[in-house]
This record gives sequence, structure tokens and C-alpha cells, in this order.
Amino acid sequence: MKILLLGKNGQVGWELQRSLAPLGELISLDRHSVNGLCGDLSDLDGLRAAIRQVRPDVIVNAAAYNSVDKAECESELADRVNSHATQVMAEEARAVGAWLIHYSTDYVFNGQGQAPWQEEDVAGPVNRYGVSKLAGEQAIIASGCKYLIFRTSWVYSARGNNFAKTMLHLAKDRETLNVIADQIGAPTGAELIADVTALAIRQVLLKPELAGLYHLVASGEVSWHEYACHVIGFARENGEEFAVKAINPIETTAYPTPARRPLNSRLNTQKLRDNFSLHLPDWRSGVTRMLREVLNK
Repeated sequence: MKILLLGKNGQVGWELQRSLAPLGELISLDRHSVNGLCGDLSDLDGLRAAIRQVRPDVIVNAAAYNSVDKAECESELADRVNSHATQVMAEEARAVGAWLIHYSTDYVFNGQGQAPWQEEDVAGPVNRYGVSKLAGEQAIIASGCKYLIFRTSWVYSARGNNFAKTMLHLAKDRETLNVIADQIGAPTGAELIADVTALAIRQVLLKPELAGLYHLVASGEVSWHEYACHVIGFARENGEEFAVKAINPIETTAYPTPARRPLNSRLNTQKLRDNFSLHLPDWRSGVTRMLREVLNK
């Protein structure tokens, strides 16, 4: 089996290089051309040519335009990468009979209410990033290709920047931190996403009827404020010293950003767990593992 991975150096893409390697021949690309193969999703012609040259059995798209605030003023680029490039992948996947594995986001929903969003709930993005990601989903579904779409949220990894690292850094120098407390979701590790992806690919190749749209996040829920308290509390318990004395909860309205954020980022994962016989661990287990790596504990 030949697998084409796009976005190899992102948080999820980096972990996918590990999890997908045992499944078959893995060709991993980022924005820089390798052996004449273009992995830059803003270059639609180059992307199409690369897929036609590789003729993969599976395309895994871990690349995206993820600058949520910049998307408000760079909507054309966001649409090109998150929607138009995804359509190219879907068209080429169908042409060669390949599977397309794609990642989307809770930002396709409007963030209202408190119930976890289900796959069939009506979408209603509140920002341009969410609009572009929803358009990508719709392009895949309309193409008629074989696909798995995983919506996820609050993704982190020990590699690169993440919310936990930011909190640890700020807590070293500041006596007070103000952290949003009315946005609720589940921090989800890139490792978990990559491992579930590999398992799902193996199963869907044997049972094509499992194709479709799924929600993939760690279990449990937490606010950004509670998340910050957990991170700093764990670090303190493991010998880290901080200047911070107070972590204050604030509302989203007290921290305005160019792009609106959904308050309810809960995603219902029952469909994924049932169809693929999966257990999704509590968010704390993945975060704790990441913190131990970051803190070298």
C-alpha cells in the first residue's frame, strides 16, 4: 500500500509519520517540493500533479491553513488551502480509487448550547476559518471519493508551541494570569489523533462501509481556565517554581480577537467509538504525558 501524507511537519503530521509507517510505503510532503513532488496546498496545479505522479492508495491530509485570526483578512488564502486544495485531493482520490483521510474542526459549528455536537448537527461557522474548513468537508463529500473526515479540537503536542507551554512560560514571569473560562472543549493530543487514524485506515480498508465523517477528541471536558490551572498545578507538584499567584477566570468578551471563537467546542465521539471499537482516554492522561515530556519529568 502506498500512502501520501501532506503536512508532515505539523503537530498531527509529525505523529502520523510514526503511526502510518507500518502500514505501507509512506511518502511524506510539506510545503517544500521533494523529488519534484509539490506538497504546498496553495499550489493547486502542483498538488494535483504530485498526486497523479504518486498514485497513492491513501491520501492523508494533515496540512491546513490554521491561523484563525489571520483568516479574517486572508480569507482567499484560507479558502484556497482549506477548501480548494481539499477539492483537488478529493477529485484525484476518486480518479485513482484512493482513500482520502482529512481533518476538520469543531469550528464548523456555532458554539452555542452545552450539548456535545454530533456529526449530523447543522453546521454554522462563526469565523472565516470555520467557513473554509466546512467548505473542505463539503467538497470531499460531494466528490464521491472514499473518505474519512475527522473533526477534532484543541490539538496539542509536545513538539512546537501549544497552550500548556504558553501558560508555563507566562507563569514564570507574571504574578497574575487571566484565562478564558467560558469556552469548553477537550484538549486532544496529536499522538492520539495519529494512532486512531492508523487504526481506522486498517479497518476501513477491510470494511469500506465505515467511510464517513467522525468526531475525534479525547474524552472529558474542560475550560481553558481549568486547563491552565491543571497544567501549572501539575508542574508545581513536580518541582517547577512560578511567579504566578493567581489564575483568574475571565469571559471571552473580556479578551476580544479578530475572529470569534465558539464557546461550546464539545464533540460527541460515540459514532467513532462504536464503529471502530475504540476507547478514547480522558484528556488529562494525554496532557500529563505531554507535560512530563516538556518538563523532562
